[in-house]
Amino acid sequence: MMIKILLHRELLRHWRSRQDLINPLIFFVIAVSMFPLAVTPEGELLEQIAPGVIWVAALLATMLSLESLYRDDFHDGTLELLLMQSGSHYKVVIVKIIAHWLTSGLPLVIISPILAVMMHLKGDSFWALLSSLLLGTPVLSLIGSVGMGLTVGLRQSGVLLSLLVLPLYLPVLIFGASAVTSAAMGMEYSGQLAYLGAFLFASLSLVPFASVAAIRVSIR
Repeated sequence: MMIKILLHRELLRHWRSRQDLINPLIFFVIAVSMFPLAVTPEGELLEQIAPGVIWVAALLATMLSLESLYRDDFHDGTLELLLMQSGSHYKVVIVKIIAHWLTSGLPLVIISPILAVMMHLKGDSFWALLSSLLLGTPVLSLIGSVGMGLTVGLRQSGVLLSLLVLPLYLPVLIFGASAVTSAAMGMEYSGQLAYLGAFLFASLSLVPFASVAAIRVSIR
């Protein structure tokens, strides 16, 4: 019941700050849409660069949305109060991460088919993109929660946050883009998806505890 109440609160909080949700989506769409205009409208070339373009844009869009994880609750003292009253810091953090993915990562997955068509992805590469984003974007939210927990108390945290999380994002980016590229070339891509699944389960097991520790450092 407590998790349900916390999740409802988080989703309502994100909904009230709709601008923070819309901006990363707009960035994602614009960033991908510029490539056919700037590079070439030729289908074969767009299909070759599409995996990297879409995945990099999704990664950067996720980074833009990370501040909505803890920022408002930290500055008005709600975050500390939730941690004190919940009885389980883990539950508070995992619910915040789930809410962040539902309001930022999942919309990226939903809107990606439109961009895939624009970039001339088809067949197996289309489904590989959806599968890789569905497995990879939760990992981005989980890893980002640690970096945001460490920097939430800083005024100018953007650059430091990027330095902290970007190196950890690289394996997800590499395997996600590789899965789509392999599918476009007619090769097997289940191995890359398996690695992304392993990253997801490992992150779910370990990252929330690291996020709790990071938040404690910022609160103190």
